[in-house]
Amino acid sequence: MADVKIRPAVRDDLPRLTEIYNYYIINTPITFDLEPFTVKQRARWFDEHAGTKRYRMVVAQDAGRVVGYACTGPFRGKAAYDTSVETSIYCADDATGRGIGAMLYRVLFDALKNQDIHRLLAGITIPNDASIKLHRSFGFTEVGVFSECGRKLDRYWDVVWMQRPLRLGTVP
Repeated sequence: MADVKIRPAVRDDLPRLTEIYNYYIINTPITFDLEPFTVKQRARWFDEHAGTKRYRMVVAQDAGRVVGYACTGPFRGKAAYDTSVETSIYCADDATGRGIGAMLYRVLFDALKNQDIHRLLAGITIPNDASIKLHRSFGFTEVGVFSECGRKLDRYWDVVWMQRPLRLGTVP
């Protein structure tokens, strides 16, 4: 873990970020995207998530190779939702279970501490015990389940929604 560095995402990371995400599109129900993306198709997404304010992205780099990322982005398109952000986190398949997700969230949430954000939200396709455990360890609590709201890999999947205040210790 000593070799793992967390840093802000840069445009040169986009091919690797796309590769990591495409693995989950192709092989898992974790994301409800159904078709892999090209790097060009992911450029707008990158631009929306790699800012320096409430929407930003950090990457984990191990021995010079990006092995994961975490980001915040818009929750919904209506202005009243602006102080709520949705979090996303993905690690390369060969980098899971090493504590990299916790490192990513720790740096990301610390970087956001002075932003005008009230709530962090996460939608997690279930079952996904590792992701739920990670989110709980960062103070997220479950607020509800949307049952069978996505169809992928020939079945319907539930999504648990979790939330936490950006600043823990504030009134939920």
